[in-house]
Amino acid sequence: MRTEYCGQINLSHVGQQVTLCGWVNRRRDLGSLIFIDMRDREGIVQVFFDPDRQAAFDLASELRNEFCIQITGTVRPRDEKNKNKDMATGEIEVFATDLTIINRSEPLPLDSNMANSEEARLKYRYLDLRRPDMANRLKARAKITSFVRRFMDEHGFLDIETPMLTKATPEGARDYLVPSRVHKGKFYALPQSPQLFKQLLMMSGFDRYYQIVKCFRDEDLRADRQPEFTQIDVETSFMTAAQVREIMERLVRNLWVDVKSVELGDFPTMTFAEAMRRFGSDKPDLRNPMELVDVADLVKNVEFNVFAGPANDAKGRVATLRVPGGATLSRKQIDDYGKFIEIYGAKGLAYIKVNERAKGLEGITSPVAKFLNAEIVEEILARNGAADGDMIFFGAGSAKVVADALGALRLKLGRDLKITNEASWAPLWVVDFPMFEDDGEGGLTAMHHPFTAPKEMTPEELKNAPETAIANAYDMVINGYEVGGGSVRIHNGQMQQTVFGILGIEEHEQREKFGFLLDALKYGTPPHAGLAFGLDRLVMLLTGTDNIRDVIAFPKTTAAACLMTEAPNFANPASLAELGIEVVKKVKDQPSENN
Repeated sequence: MRTEYCGQINLSHVGQQVTLCGWVNRRRDLGSLIFIDMRDREGIVQVFFDPDRQAAFDLASELRNEFCIQITGTVRPRDEKNKNKDMATGEIEVFATDLTIINRSEPLPLDSNMANSEEARLKYRYLDLRRPDMANRLKARAKITSFVRRFMDEHGFLDIETPMLTKATPEGARDYLVPSRVHKGKFYALPQSPQLFKQLLMMSGFDRYYQIVKCFRDEDLRADRQPEFTQIDVETSFMTAAQVREIMERLVRNLWVDVKSVELGDFPTMTFAEAMRRFGSDKPDLRNPMELVDVADLVKNVEFNVFAGPANDAKGRVATLRVPGGATLSRKQIDDYGKFIEIYGAKGLAYIKVNERAKGLEGITSPVAKFLNAEIVEEILARNGAADGDMIFFGAGSAKVVADALGALRLKLGRDLKITNEASWAPLWVVDFPMFEDDGEGGLTAMHHPFTAPKEMTPEELKNAPETAIANAYDMVINGYEVGGGSVRIHNGQMQQTVFGILGIEEHEQREKFGFLLDALKYGTPPHAGLAFGLDRLVMLLTGTDNIRDVIAFPKTTAAACLMTEAPNFANPASLAELGIEVVKKVKDQPSENN
């Protein structure tokens, strides 16, 4: 039906007859001439209708935005004064000789200027996806996916599919369950990742595997999370952690060159402990130069328990954050930032405003100055590298609260005050994560997943001191986003059972949930390691949006719903009966007679 795409016509087509198919993006009726901007997935071209072609001209007068049309015409160069440098096709236009209205459009439910709520955009997603910026993001996604496949194929990786209907295994989030009609009362689980299957592929001798695969997690959502997401899943045998990182770094470097024509700089390697100490985050945005500075040793003996309490607590922390030029912040702005960090458990935001650095205590303004002597103030200013016009904020409390609060404040101030270099790229590797973390109930949970190997520990040493274990794990971070993460896996049955035991999984439960894995570990398991990239996050970064829903064709809302199809929805009772399922309304607790 077409000979060319609208957005691909250029001066080389001048004089040629072309047939185009697409939509009316805009129509301008000048009386003697009718102009339309015609759009398809490749872009927009200007088409004009002249009364000399009366039939086409008369039909063109009926055109409105989003009519689906086909035109045939001749490509002509535009006059110099009429060239449009803002359009890829701005040097030419098409003189239409024939017009077919394939389908008319009713008035649109979306604003033509795209001043629409996200809810409206998601409800009418098929219209939203016609927008050039949305189309370009999905085209970029296809290009990225194609590039990854070529790279992996060229480096000896095999694309192997793993099951979608599998067994529920604990990997950090709730599973989506699928009832079995044949096995009534039993359920499959949709995979949170292909983790165990890719390990089994290593045990099967396929030493380089990859898959671009859908994963499913029933968890609370955020702007960059979806209940179903796409992973570039990679696993290798007989490769060290450093070797895995090297080849995956090469993939990302080549991808940035191919898509953005950007050479990424160094990928520094930073331990988890250093990242948390300096930036309050295990995925630090290094485009922001501000860092946290510990000052607990300076305030242990001050008569201000907000500082002295955490400073003398082994699990506490007192840290500062210097904001260059921050002394210009108003009291209201400071109060607003204080309310912001309350989200992270902080109970206030103390500060020092540096007016004249050379004057020490006399040159600052601070609500806590009365608790600090000149020597302490001087050391705080020196340790932070403070200068006239700076602001120093304090965080005091548990180590986690201080890291979370000041880490988030650092990012917000970086954006608000234009301190973060938004035009740059800052990749890094974060390594040496703790093997376990407190589950809040007196037990331990795996920081990554329970199949991650510890560094340089025997099963006995791990069992005796699990809190000290460092995982042989690594995350790739770019501009504050964790774009990929992986680890060396456990390839020893005794070590795997030890980890399960530390996590509180009894032996009978180990057999019930992981018997197939424990059996497989008995038969010559090779050392193996892997990594998984979040494809959606990579595309989000490469296309310059901060909303993951912008790079997924048909995403869910933050309530895990599809506004377009109205999923999830109620099931047919007959279908539920066939599955042996009954939906029971939850009965509210009845008040007792004593209430």
